[in-house]
Amino acid sequence: MGRNVYDILKERGLIAQTTHEEEIRELLGKEKVTFYIGFDPTADSLHVGHFLQMVVMKHMQDAGHRPIALVGGGTGMIGDPSGRTDMRQMMTKEVIAHNCEQFKKQLGMLIDFSDDKAIMVNNADWLLDLNYVEFLRDIGSCFSVNKMLTAECYKQRLEKGLTFLEFNYMLMQSYDFLMLNRKYGCKIELGGDDQWSNILGGIELCRRKDQTQAYGMTFTLLTTSEGKKMGKTAKGALWLDKEKCKPYDFYQYWVNVQDDDVINCLKLITFVPMEEIEEMAKWEGKDLNKAKQRLAYEVTKLVHGEEEANKAKEAAEAIFANGGVSENMPSSVVADAVGRPILDVLCDIKLIPSKGEGRRLMQQNGLSVNDVKITDPAAVVTADMFTDDGMIVKKGKKVYHKITLA
Repeated sequence: MGRNVYDILKERGLIAQTTHEEEIRELLGKEKVTFYIGFDPTADSLHVGHFLQMVVMKHMQDAGHRPIALVGGGTGMIGDPSGRTDMRQMMTKEVIAHNCEQFKKQLGMLIDFSDDKAIMVNNADWLLDLNYVEFLRDIGSCFSVNKMLTAECYKQRLEKGLTFLEFNYMLMQSYDFLMLNRKYGCKIELGGDDQWSNILGGIELCRRKDQTQAYGMTFTLLTTSEGKKMGKTAKGALWLDKEKCKPYDFYQYWVNVQDDDVINCLKLITFVPMEEIEEMAKWEGKDLNKAKQRLAYEVTKLVHGEEEANKAKEAAEAIFANGGVSENMPSSVVADAVGRPILDVLCDIKLIPSKGEGRRLMQQNGLSVNDVKITDPAAVVTADMFTDDGMIVKKGKKVYHKITLA
């Protein structure tokens, strides 16, 4: 059998674990397979961790398979304990419905939902009207508590306290797989590697209830070479919504990844051909910056479109060429800056997370206004700091920000 999408995912390092490697590879090579990935609507935007899952969906869809994006209108009312140390906030049905709507728009960046090529399904459709006693008899009887407690997601929580609410989560996610298998012939569940236990629960449930063979595959989490999750910034998660994270800031995040991470990111979250990535893997020093620019451009183009990616790229280049000034550069408009401490103004526009951080920057000579180093924490903004270009603040080596008066 020739190469198929399984080989592409494996070659790019996207696959973490599979339940039946040979069978899955064979299945993906010989028929059009319906598979699903779940997204819990805990915010009104997806973030870059979800983006990796969207890339996997696109690889699969491009190979002729059919994605189901399952949004958790039902499970979102409970919260998934895996990979978390705290309880999730409870959300209202209205908030959940709004978040689901936003997800569909964002998934549409990469996934083609026309003519049933992909479908979006909400598990609220079957979870919210369940009869508890029937569910316990029908589904609860298939799960061994002893076995559930050996799952990684529960083991971690047992020390801190695991609520019965969260303990139900595995049953509900497993039930999702059973319902999608029955309604849409869905054969494979995909998810981040932290979903492994929940996926196994669903496969076992399909076997016990319907004697059907289902499969599971998890993908690598997007982490740095030190094992830290990527996509966290000083302002929080790296959101895909441009109102929550400006395309320029999004672009800059990828330009600034560590040298050790750039090749891995190119494999995992872009569609740059492997031959090109293997060439880039030989690059060192300054050349690696070119690889980072390519990464930043490709990911920004996928998320925000070509026009925004070009603007972000031009702004970044212009800023370095012109000592920090460009019409597309990040900027803030402030009403009453003159006479106020510089640190207060920078905190207000979230250029620094705290005054303590600002003072540290000053001690390290890392803060300047219009190319003049600021070292006095009590320094105030003066009217003559505003030129025709506004007031240009430089933080560290790479971050430039323009402040203009309202």
